[in-house]
Amino acid sequence: MPLAFPAPLAPYASKAEETRGRLHEEIESTGRTPFQRDRDRVLHTVAFRRLKHKTQVFVFNEGDHYRTRLTHSLEVSQIARAMARTFKLDEDLAEVVALSHDLGHPCFGHTGEDVLIEMMEGAGGFDHNAQTLRLLTKLERQHGAYHGLNLTWETLEGTVKHNGPMVGPRRVKDKPLPVAIEEYAERHDLWLDTYPSFEAQLAALADDVAYNSADSDDGLRAGLFSFDDAMDVPLLGPALHGSRKAWPDEPREVQIAEAVSALIGRMVADIQEETRARIEDLDPRHADDIRRAPRAMASFSDSFDAELKELRAFLFEHMYRHHKVNQVRSQARRIVRDLFELYVEEPDVLPPAWFDRQDGESIEKRKRVVCDYIAGMTDRFAIHEHSRLFDLSRNFL
Repeated sequence: MPLAFPAPLAPYASKAEETRGRLHEEIESTGRTPFQRDRDRVLHTVAFRRLKHKTQVFVFNEGDHYRTRLTHSLEVSQIARAMARTFKLDEDLAEVVALSHDLGHPCFGHTGEDVLIEMMEGAGGFDHNAQTLRLLTKLERQHGAYHGLNLTWETLEGTVKHNGPMVGPRRVKDKPLPVAIEEYAERHDLWLDTYPSFEAQLAALADDVAYNSADSDDGLRAGLFSFDDAMDVPLLGPALHGSRKAWPDEPREVQIAEAVSALIGRMVADIQEETRARIEDLDPRHADDIRRAPRAMASFSDSFDAELKELRAFLFEHMYRHHKVNQVRSQARRIVRDLFELYVEEPDVLPPAWFDRQDGESIEKRKRVVCDYIAGMTDRFAIHEHSRLFDLSRNFL
């Protein structure tokens, strides 16, 4: 069976047959492209399965219909593939970057990450994007010949540079390069000073589309804010107004769904219009022309981005810092901090497989092992472990 490469693709698309390859050489499949194999490897990881019990805002047991990291990743993947198809890019590469982008998030979303950043200060730090790279290249074990998944250069590049260049004059954020990324780059040059592929840029924007629309949806359904609260908010307000006007006799849930659909449509339409204009201006002839461009090729327009910032500010105030969410965040902080301190002080309570990963008596290495262990936990498992280790009545009464 001949290898089926996607066609026809734009000249600036990533070409699977032109991949820069994998860190460890291996025989490629005759039935799947390298990017398709990458996607399949990610889908079969333990880390990907755990996303179903990792949440972004709500803890796992607060309701069955709120988004988890898994459902979010699937939504990002769908949006990324659709936009990649519009621009005649490699949909499989866009998909695998989308599916991978949240693998490094710990339990309890950004709350868990904040605690790990605090606990890892002076010990190499914590960054969820760098943790994703650790999972993909070191922590996941599916093959006997190497650690990690041995993904293609393009997939790892797109995942690491999720937010753009990390070093050099194009760098997006002026902060130190995470240790895990710095160490890996010494073995495998991912061009950290350039933008990622067009496919990866669209996957990053698909993330913005997915979480802004999903958080609006979840916040409304959870009653953290009302239709009236959001009516004057850019983007969300007009979508809600249009939904009410078009479907006045439909139940609230249907009006929310229609509004969220309209919100997604508006965001995607702006990306497509702005991105087409940037592509026409650059006139790229190869995928590397996208990487070396002076600015990102896939983007929201400036005016639309300003409206998005107002929507994010509204969601931050009315959802992410709602008192009900703050109460759960407070509990989550204590759980992660308690577990981290206990595992560092008494490493013999770690599971044997993790205890054996310690490298000598170095406290920094011990903290990294503990950090990797906790970062892989789901919300449910972290709650269970905290109860088991700190609630004596559970074990003895």
